[in-house]
Amino acid sequence: MSILEMTAVELGRRIKAGDVGAAEAARACLDQIEALEPAVGAYVTVDREGALKRAEEVQKKIDAGELKGPLAGVPVAIKDNMCTEGMRTTCSSWILYNFIPTYTAEAVKNLEKAGAVILGKTNMDEFAMGSTTETSACGVTRNPWNTDHVPGGSSGGSCAAVAANECFCALGSDTGGSIRQPSSFCGVTGLKPTYGTVSRYGLIAYGSSLDQIGPIAKDVTDCAAILETIASYDKKDSTSIAREDCDFTSALTEDVAGMRIGIPRDYFGEGLDEEVKQAILAAAGVLKEKGAIVEEFDLSLVKYAIPAYYVIASAEASSNLSRFDGVKYGLRAKEYEGLHDMYKKSRSEGFGPEVKRRIMLGAFVLSSGYYDAYYLKALRTKALIKKAFDRAFEAYDVILAPASPSTAPRLGESLSDPLKMYLGDIYTISVNLAGLPGMTVPCGLDSKGLPIGMQLIGDCFQEKKIIRAGYAYEQSRSYQAPGLAVGKEVR
Repeated sequence: MSILEMTAVELGRRIKAGDVGAAEAARACLDQIEALEPAVGAYVTVDREGALKRAEEVQKKIDAGELKGPLAGVPVAIKDNMCTEGMRTTCSSWILYNFIPTYTAEAVKNLEKAGAVILGKTNMDEFAMGSTTETSACGVTRNPWNTDHVPGGSSGGSCAAVAANECFCALGSDTGGSIRQPSSFCGVTGLKPTYGTVSRYGLIAYGSSLDQIGPIAKDVTDCAAILETIASYDKKDSTSIAREDCDFTSALTEDVAGMRIGIPRDYFGEGLDEEVKQAILAAAGVLKEKGAIVEEFDLSLVKYAIPAYYVIASAEASSNLSRFDGVKYGLRAKEYEGLHDMYKKSRSEGFGPEVKRRIMLGAFVLSSGYYDAYYLKALRTKALIKKAFDRAFEAYDVILAPASPSTAPRLGESLSDPLKMYLGDIYTISVNLAGLPGMTVPCGLDSKGLPIGMQLIGDCFQEKKIIRAGYAYEQSRSYQAPGLAVGKEVR
């Protein structure tokens, strides 16, 4: 087995055993990045010199017995909306093209404390607004399985980097499915934790009540180990929750006998691709064979999730993005007359079309005369969706659903119809509205050879149940990579 074929946990084990050096692993990823980036475009920033220096420092601490965790020496990538001290953080937007933070996001800092080696920052939809990683000001990211197709979004860069072996694992952020949907498109595993489990300090906000950082990796074991590392109470984040049950790796067991798994009928109707449907139902069959109790049920309120989500997320975005005005950091227009003209021109030049669209929508629903009609109604709908999930979890331990209605679309197809792109989030956004944990696990390929992912949803603070179900299913199949290799032509 080559270094790049290892999982993150396997690599960490081999580094501690002395079979592989941390610098050797980092160099293997950096060489893979150099070979494949012209075709994939997963990274915005690559810190080759810093990563190799860090790997050597980590190796000394491992040898001295100071670092014993599962991720010590493992090369990782960070989505470009998480602040990294001294390393450019752009949110893939022209308005932050030159922003270098003076501090590091808490989740990233936890990875560094564990001995992880940061390779660089990954591409994303601008300010996490998009589902294809095509709205980035830094250029598009392509799906390593087929470079004519999108990797999903907004964490498409992180998912593509993991799939292409350009890192062993990565951090992404999930506001409405931005970890789970691209994980499905790229054939990797992605986990969105319960809201408040991972600190949002240092995560550049899109929708503050919805955003959550989570791991992206090759398998469930890696995701459990990474989540165990980054989950922590942080007094710098007012929404952070002190949890005592963060030993997520203890859930890595195949025993799902008696586990109650619900399949929402609402998710398997019109609009779901037949190949995706059959793959999800086949996965449900595997869990049933292992002793789980699988039943269909009515979740309800699904059709209201998309309008509620886009009203709430856009309203919060219009407030959060008001800080980008050309005054303290980022882009400032070269020619302007007065303060307000500087604001207008800096934002006009710095923000892309999708970001402008959502800012305007958010400003509209918060405006006088429309606040009650749209925003308050969306908040009430959000509460009803949470109650629907509460009822479901009275009967079931885990909900099994698709992560996306289809496999990855071709480049350019979604951007031409924004409404169609929004509708593609139908199976993921309810999880964010309710603050629940969700995980995507690969469960097959369609007739075009593109990955299909199933989504496992748990009740609040029940990550262990979805990890257990995902791990049990995963044992029936082996991780399948796109087959990319240095010097090999990318499809």
